[in-house]
Amino acid sequence: MSREGSLDAPMRHPLEWQSEEFYDFDAIEKEMERVFDICHGCRRCFNLCESFPKLFDMVDESPTMELDGVPKEKFAEVVDACTLCDMCFMTKCPYVPPHEFNLDFPHLMLRHRAATLKKKSLSFGEAQLTQMDRNGNLAKPVAGIANWASDRSNTLTRGIMASMLGVDEQAELPKFQSRTLMDRAKATPANRAADGPAKQRKAVLFATCYTNFNQPRTGEAARAVLGKLGVDVEVAYPGCCGMPQLEHGDLAAVAKSAEKVSAEFIKWIDKGYDVVALTASCGLMLKFEWPLILPQSDAVKRLSKATFDIDEYVVDIAKKEGLAPGLKPLEGGVTVHLACHARAQNMGPKAAELLRYLPDTKVDVVERCSGHGGTFGIMKKTRAFAQKVAKPVVKAVEKNANGAVCSECPLACKHITQELADKGAAAPPPKHPIEIFAEAYGLI
Repeated sequence: MSREGSLDAPMRHPLEWQSEEFYDFDAIEKEMERVFDICHGCRRCFNLCESFPKLFDMVDESPTMELDGVPKEKFAEVVDACTLCDMCFMTKCPYVPPHEFNLDFPHLMLRHRAATLKKKSLSFGEAQLTQMDRNGNLAKPVAGIANWASDRSNTLTRGIMASMLGVDEQAELPKFQSRTLMDRAKATPANRAADGPAKQRKAVLFATCYTNFNQPRTGEAARAVLGKLGVDVEVAYPGCCGMPQLEHGDLAAVAKSAEKVSAEFIKWIDKGYDVVALTASCGLMLKFEWPLILPQSDAVKRLSKATFDIDEYVVDIAKKEGLAPGLKPLEGGVTVHLACHARAQNMGPKAAELLRYLPDTKVDVVERCSGHGGTFGIMKKTRAFAQKVAKPVVKAVEKNANGAVCSECPLACKHITQELADKGAAAPPPKHPIEIFAEAYGLI
């Protein structure tokens, strides 16, 4: 019997990306008509991102004020506005499977992008920006020059980047490091407390491309905290998880990354190590997206079950073995932005849980999308959407007026603090929650 909405846990179907029908535009448009009509009748997601307001405005401004009045060629505008944050699927939509309506809006947008990519290759700029490992390795020996060239104040080089790559001249770009996290881990063994409460645990940190090449301090903080807790901790970086390729619908490239990275981490799992991801998006890929892309891969399945987010892992230790003494209060308090790709892991607000272990510390939570979405917040064609989505988050962070701001997504946090600074508000340096936790222990 048909019912309104569902109280069952959301579930997802494997992506049939290796079949020809997956890329059939006629079939895709037919499914988009079905899904968009249901969305138009519900409108529960109106405030999540730009895709839904765009869709609803198209319908309302059409001659019929129904979906049949919207030209199909305009459907791509809804796809382009999607950041693949997964919040509609995870937190709002009452019609996700196992409901009979069987809606998975983000994966339908992904399917459209995959089909589009089959017909039309990425722009030069988009193609270059997805090459995370290549870009990081090329920038490493000339990090100072690369960072000078990408700085917003350098109008000459940023103008060239805008023209050639489509990168918005006002967007803050990640800085590269001359010493990656892997370099630092090899040079300095982890300082492990022999009497730590979690001395029976072993964990290998998935460095992730961003932490390895752009923000090694997150990895150093994670190593220090886990070492303080007695964990035997190692660091590995077999390669990028493929999230930049997923963003554009290049599922074959994502599958290739999944095969390469899972093969390496299986060796660690076989030796009794837990796998700990240092950024939320990468954790989501290993836990949830890869198993839907390669559902028959035993290595991917095993890795999915063995993977933790870093905040999730420390909270798990706190609950099961307890924390090492020595945590100090954080003066000025902290605002925690719960990243969409952490929320999509369905593990609870682990970043907030983690920081609430700090004694006598004000912890405020912002649970809305930052609007960044990979390259979404830096490209000229989508940056305005990202800024619009970020406004409620920025307003909340400013209102909290805490001395620290953090997020499990480093790009989200950077985007939020830039928006704060650009409006003249106090903008603390962007941090990961594990960095603040390490500071509370006096480790960094």
